[in-house]
Amino acid sequence: MQNSQSTTYIRDILLTALAPMIWGSTYIVASELLPADRPFTAALIRVLPAGLVLLLWARQFPRKQDFWRLTVLAILNISAFQALLFVAAYRLPGGLAAVLGAVQPLILMGLIWAVDSKAPNKMALIAASMGVVGMAVLLLSPETVFEPIGMLAALLGATSMAAGVWLTQRWKIPMSVQALTGWQLLLGGLMLFPIAYVFDPALPELNRHQIMGYVYLCLIGALLAYVLWFRGVARLPAVAVASLGLLSPLTAILLGWLFLSQSITGVALLGLVVVLISVFAVQYSASKA
Repeated sequence: MQNSQSTTYIRDILLTALAPMIWGSTYIVASELLPADRPFTAALIRVLPAGLVLLLWARQFPRKQDFWRLTVLAILNISAFQALLFVAAYRLPGGLAAVLGAVQPLILMGLIWAVDSKAPNKMALIAASMGVVGMAVLLLSPETVFEPIGMLAALLGATSMAAGVWLTQRWKIPMSVQALTGWQLLLGGLMLFPIAYVFDPALPELNRHQIMGYVYLCLIGALLAYVLWFRGVARLPAVAVASLGLLSPLTAILLGWLFLSQSITGVALLGLVVVLISVFAVQYSASKA
């Protein structure tokens, strides 16, 4: 029985880990395939159609008392997170934005401690801190520019996602994972629409590669990835899920190395190993807890 539970737990971790790894591919798709300078439009095209497809599939409406909760989750997990992410991306070097985003597991532990009165597991706390240090070693350089507004946006984005994971588990809205994901993507996309309309220029006539890029972001980067993510949120400890988010910048770095000839040198390679050890250590401590 215990072996069966362990196998199920490992499978859940691996499936959930696919979500941030898919999100890590967003950087190379956006830079190599999509029209430039339209970040909010990309986020909108990514989430809104995916939400509609999932809702047509699930055909499930929330209870009246749960609709406001879905709206809050859509803000935290989708619209606010996406908007803050792109503000940080425009104002900060990608490395610094990723390092600040790596504090998400620590923020989540703080939320659980402050509100639920559950002190964090010491091993998980140390491992999550190692993840931030490893990300800094991997991505920061002496030339890194510390821009205050961008740093605040990155920290608020990490807080938004951490709070979204925490509340998703806390509220346990009685819906299928497809419906729960679809409603959040739809509501989040509707909130992103006016932001994209005001701040982004209109789309040019798209070529085949750009259309393929948007289709990938929608069907793989949103529909599949968010279903896997919220499935994991429903099944795994919150801190274990949050720590898997560190796999997103790691995936982006590895894809840049494979396809764009970007180098990973000695010290950076050490940071990469430290981040991976951090992720495994958090998963291990969460499984024991």
